[in-house]
Amino acid sequence: MGFVLTLIAGPAGVLAAETAAAAAAALEEAGARVAALDWLASDIACDIAFAGLEPARAEALVRDRARDAALDLAVQPAEGRRKALLVADLESTIIGQEMLDELAEAIGLRDRVAGITARAMAGELDFAEALNARVGLLKDLPAAALDEAGRRMTLNPGARTLVRTLDAAGVTTALVSGGFTHFAEPIAAACGFDTVVANRLLVEDGRLTGRVAEPLVDRDAKLATLERLAAAQDLTIDAACAVGDGANDAAMLAAAGLGVAYRGKPAAKAAARASVDHGDLTALLYLQGYRREEFRD
Repeated sequence: MGFVLTLIAGPAGVLAAETAAAAAAALEEAGARVAALDWLASDIACDIAFAGLEPARAEALVRDRARDAALDLAVQPAEGRRKALLVADLESTIIGQEMLDELAEAIGLRDRVAGITARAMAGELDFAEALNARVGLLKDLPAAALDEAGRRMTLNPGARTLVRTLDAAGVTTALVSGGFTHFAEPIAAACGFDTVVANRLLVEDGRLTGRVAEPLVDRDAKLATLERLAAAQDLTIDAACAVGDGANDAAMLAAAGLGVAYRGKPAAKAAARASVDHGDLTALLYLQGYRREEFRD
């Protein structure tokens, strides 16, 4: 079979056998040759291999058939589905927070900074301009505020399982963030990422200077990091999976063999092959054909 359709339920939902069967029936009715349902996790995730139908049409047909179900779904080529490299965004992807917004709360500017963040993630503002504007507002903030904000970080569901499972399978994992090393490094250690690439806030005399060290980790730098890490392992870019949520992630999502928009903004969704709006981060494992018994929690 040339392609595989994956259906994934959200953490609070159930993928009913009837729903999976209806998806398979939709493909068959359109003329596809369809294999038997292959359950990756009972009541959670199911693969349907098929051939003889254009993948975009297959996905559209199943989305229409399952439009009332709280499911994530994607169609991919069956060959090369498991990737050898993961590049993940940090904020609102691996963790649930935007850390500049958290820092701004200490000086009563959370709403102002959060507004800039939202526009930057939607692609309405240049990332470097938006980053420098937000960091500039934090000038003279005590560096101790970084630790205080860091204590509010929470891992998104499935983050640690995603990274540990891929590590056990021999996959290289990288956390690549337009945020800051102060937050990215402890999260990388907690999850088990192999590599961290992030921006560095400049501090003098125990206070933030309002500036970020050059060069900035921006949209282009994220893509360049994906390409560099793939080349270092003699991998094609198609052998990489990338996940992120905002416009700053769009270039790497579009380039990767499997780009996934996690709770994505429109710019990220438009660039990505797959979107995860209901499931947790373990959906990236199901999309690559991992079975629940392979997970490392």
